[in-house]
Amino acid sequence: MLAQPSKKLGRLVLICLLLGLLSGCLEWLRAYQTYLQLNDFHHNFAIDASDDFTLLFKDPKLLSKDFVALSKLQPSEQKSLTVGKRWRYWFKKVNEQGVVLQPEINFFFDLKFNPLDRLTAWTFSPLFLKIAPAEFLEASLRSIAGAEINEGKKQLRAKTDLIDKIAAKLPLKSDVVAQLGEPLEIIAEDDVEVYRYHFMLQTPFIEKGYEDRALNAVRLTFDLTSHELVKMSGRFAGVKVSINYRNYLENELE
Repeated sequence: MLAQPSKKLGRLVLICLLLGLLSGCLEWLRAYQTYLQLNDFHHNFAIDASDDFTLLFKDPKLLSKDFVALSKLQPSEQKSLTVGKRWRYWFKKVNEQGVVLQPEINFFFDLKFNPLDRLTAWTFSPLFLKIAPAEFLEASLRSIAGAEINEGKKQLRAKTDLIDKIAAKLPLKSDVVAQLGEPLEIIAEDDVEVYRYHFMLQTPFIEKGYEDRALNAVRLTFDLTSHELVKMSGRFAGVKVSINYRNYLENELE
């Protein structure tokens, strides 16, 4: 089930192994080790889905400094816990000029680290689940195993044909808009319409040259006939994410 990484990434991993004392390379190596863990999902991860959605890391590899080094973005909030610490990344809805809109609409990601500073839990807030429902979010995470890696563009192309399909309802446009409010723009494309939103990461510091990573441009694609959300794409903290929900449904033709 394990796919061969791209030649470029393969060379990167080899260099990291040979020059392991260089911290800048170890961040990529730990991220790659975490990616490899997805090939044995049940052994390495667990899911806790209630009001929110939490991915639990059973054998954590990533350090908090890895996230800052790779994303170039500091968290919005940092909090010490009885055991370890929690980082929170707040994303607030903004207009084209980057001004926070009122009434305020936001979502967050939480990262929890153990006393060894290793990531043990990644939580997605309830509002984020309105555009990435828990069933589809779990399926997309599982499909990353064996994904094609484009290290240069920081993209993963998931192998949806390698996972079991799920029986779940797609979110309706009316329900999504009720939570996110009106979009910046509605774009007609054949038999779908695309709703475009902007969310700005609230962060105290961004490394120079990476300011654009704070802006999260989200595109939600709705079927014109059924009004169902069929695709979500966006850029969150510099990482591009795209989920075609139809690929995960039972009895759906590609």
